[in-house]
Amino acid sequence: MSNVPDDLKYTDSHEWLRLQQDGAVTVGVTHYAQESLGDLVFVETPQVGRRLKAGEACAVVESVKAASDTYAPISGEVVAVNSRLAEEPELINSAPYGEGWVMRIQPDNAGDLERLLDPEDYEKLLAEAT
Repeated sequence: MSNVPDDLKYTDSHEWLRLQQDGAVTVGVTHYAQESLGDLVFVETPQVGRRLKAGEACAVVESVKAASDTYAPISGEVVAVNSRLAEEPELINSAPYGEGWVMRIQPDNAGDLERLLDPEDYEKLLAEAT
């Protein structure tokens, strides 16, 4: 079974979210998603300052197998991106919940986080997918 940290929120499109102390939300690709894609060779992050709507495709992760869109889990403004991924896309494979984060979003509505999957619901989603 995939690694599902219990301090995060999740989406059914396999992104994770971590609320930061300053109110921004760090977003990344889950262990399950990176494992499914295989070795990542390219990551395209959104531009800082870009306004996102929940569900909008906003980043691309590409592996030796396929390219996959990453979707904005919440609406808001991109306030930071992980520039290391341009040179080290494999960080998502080696540390998907740490150094492999993709972007930080300042949410339009912090309450949007409550509508996302908790770890137990995400584990159920993964169980149904196998």
